[in-house]
Formats: sequence, structure tokens, C-alpha cells
Amino acid sequence: MKLLFKNKFFQASNLKNKHFLALVGNGIISVFSVLTIFVLYRALEKTEIGTWFFFITCIGLADSIRNGFLTTATVKFYAGTSPERGREVLGSVWFLASAITAVALLANAIALPFVQYIHKPEMKIVIQWFGITYLSTLPTTVAAWILIADEDYLKMLWLRFINSGSMIGLILVYIFLHKGSLQNILIINLFTNCLTSAVIVLQGLSKFQTLRYRSKSTILELVQFGKYSLATNASTNLLGSANTFIITFFLGPAALAVYNLPQRLMEFIEIPLRSFVGTGLSAMAAAHNNKQTHMVSYISKKYAGMLTLAFIPISLVAFVGADLATQLLGGSKYIGTEAPNILRIFMFIAILYPIDRFNGITLDVINHPKVNFYKVLIMMVVNISTGIGGILLLHNLYGVALATPFTLLAGLLFGYHHLKKHLKGYSFRGIIRTGIIETKLLLNKLLHKK
Repeated sequence: MKLLFKNKFFQASNLKNKHFLALVGNGIISVFSVLTIFVLYRALEKTEIGTWFFFITCIGLADSIRNGFLTTATVKFYAGTSPERGREVLGSVWFLASAITAVALLANAIALPFVQYIHKPEMKIVIQWFGITYLSTLPTTVAAWILIADEDYLKMLWLRFINSGSMIGLILVYIFLHKGSLQNILIINLFTNCLTSAVIVLQGLSKFQTLRYRSKSTILELVQFGKYSLATNASTNLLGSANTFIITFFLGPAALAVYNLPQRLMEFIEIPLRSFVGTGLSAMAAAHNNKQTHMVSYISKKYAGMLTLAFIPISLVAFVGADLATQLLGGSKYIGTEAPNILRIFMFIAILYPIDRFNGITLDVINHPKVNFYKVLIMMVVNISTGIGGILLLHNLYGVALATPFTLLAGLLFGYHHLKKHLKGYSFRGIIRTGIIETKLLLNKLLHKK
């Protein structure tokens, strides 16, 4: 299996570029995610699709606790450190990740005896499948944190391909055999998680053996930092789920299906955003660990500026092609709904996503996760209040969609205000200027290669 990651073709090719690998890796996961949704919408009944998304949302909320507590902390304390310090950090990370997973499994075990008294099928599915599914992702989750810190995006690319590729492949086989049921989808999901985790363990990518190097002081250090990033990540997840509850309560599940369609299409915006955030986070963490505060500021401005410039033409194209995009993913039943216009609203606001996202991770890197947490709380309050107010005023989905600009601007301005106080030379003008300079350098480099 080790030959998989030592193939000379990949080592010698341009695939070694970390930005390209991060982009392709996130691209694969997003494309497979959209393709899975495309297939599921056409293969399952509406109730089964709804139950599946409810289950995934619950798993996502649990993941936001584990990932929120340890993702940024792992990268921050592990990237650029000595081998001895690295083993101590990873051992402590494994200890905490296992403890969080054990607590989740215990809670699930307590709930299992009561499943017979629950009448809602979606809740039964969650209780029956939550624990084993959550456990199956533990090695993959820890390995992902390590690979992000190591900037080893080639391995991440392969692992994402194994997980997402095997899942969509098996779903298509089951559909071809006319066995596309919710239970089979849950089985496939568990199998692909176990397969990916098995590959990770056999390749030694999980670094589970470092558990014996854990230390009480490092565990406490991770907890002290992680408690704020945990709150931020969990709040961010709740922020993303708030509109789901608002729409379901006020407008019903049919309206939620329409609203979710443009949200799923926004995955294509998340591809470059997640890729640059991953590479930027590890680079800023390494710079901060080496006391290079000026480089933290420059890296943040560079990535935020380049992505902002790139998103302008992407948003214009999506604005024009919104009707076609929603029809391709959702089918003809979404023609004439609010979905295309909601996508246009989302894409217009997406131009500011890079600055807001890098504001957040930069605050974490410079040891101000508490400020980032407050930023997310402000966004949540604005989102809920304007979302409910918009629905009460307009009585349709536009009321919720139009709350998005107010939510984003509130968080962006709050984060910018605090970063400007702690990072010398940080400004909106500096972000755009640095983005223009770096974009020109990149284009010149690409043209020179040709």
C-alpha cells in the first residue's frame, strides 16, 4: 500500500504544488458531494432524503465539537515544531480526540434503550447509527489534522478520493441493482468510513503510536486554546443550520428543499476557499510559532486578497447561469422557484467570503480565539433576528436569503476591527493591494512556464 503514496509520477510532477493539491482535494470532495446529492434526489423518496440529511446534520454537529476543539489547535501547536514536541502534541491530540469520541459513544449508548419509545423515524435512525458512524471517522479525522499541519496534500487527495469515490461508486451500484434504500445508504457510508480509516492505519498516517508521548501540560494547553475554537466551530455550525430550523418552522420542508438547492451549489465556491484556508492556516501557524508576526499579516492579506479577486468573475458567471445550475442539480421541478435568485444573492455576497474567513482563522492563529468566538456569536444573533424578521415581513424564502448580507457584514467588520489592532499594516486596502500583487506574480509565473 505504501507504493500508493510513493509513485514516481506523482512525486516528480507538478502535483507536488501544495495549493494545487489542496484545491484538487477539496474539489474532489465537493464534486462527489454534489454528485451524491444529485443521485440521492433521484433515487430516494422525499422522506428518506430528508431523514438522510437530518442524520448528516446531526453527525456534522458532533463533528463540529471534535473538529472545533482540535483542528486549529493541532495545526497551531504541531506545525513547524521539533520532532520531540510534535510527538507530544500528537499524543495529546489523540488522547483528547479519543475522549471526545468516547463521551459521544456513551451518550449514544444511554439513548439506545429508549429508541423503541421514539416515534419519529429520523430520530430512530440517528440513535441507531450515530455512535458507530462517529467512531468510524476517528482515525480519518485525526490524520486529516496531521496532514493539514504537514501540508501533505497529496496524501489528503488520495484519502479523499478513496472515501468519496468508493461511496459514490457503491451508491451507483446499489441504484443499478434497484436497492437504493436509506438503510443501504447508511451501510455504504459506514463501510467507506471504515475503509478509509483502515487505509490510514495501515499506512501509519494516524500516528496513533504517539499516544504514549502525551503529557498533562500539553493536554491542558490544547484544552485552553481549544475551548474557544470549539465554541467558535460549534457556533459556526449552528449558524449554518439556523436557517434550516427557521425555514422549516415558518415555511415548511418543501420550502427548505428549494433553499437547500442553491446552498448545495455553493459547494463550488467552498472548493477554493477551503483549499486556501487550509494552506494559509498552516503557513500562518508556522510563521507565528517562529515569532514572524509580519508574515502572519502578509499571508492573511495574500490569500484573502487573491481569492476576493478570483471570486468576482466567478460570481458574475454564476449570476448569469443560476437558472441552468439549479435545474441541472435539482431537476425541472425547481424551475420557477426562488432557487435561482437565492443562488444569485449568495454568489454576490460570496465575494466577501475570503476576507471574513481569513479574519476568523487569523484571529485564532494570533491567540485571539475568544474574539473569533464573539464574532461568530454576533453573526448568529444577526442571522436569526434578520432571518425571522425577513420571513415575517416578506413571507417567503427571500426574507431569509436577504438576511445573509447583514450577517456576513456584521462578522466581517467585527473581525477586521480587532485584527487591525493586533496586526501592523492590516487593512482592506492592503488586502486588495497584496491580492493584486500576488495574482500578477502568479499569472506571470504561469505565462513564463508556457
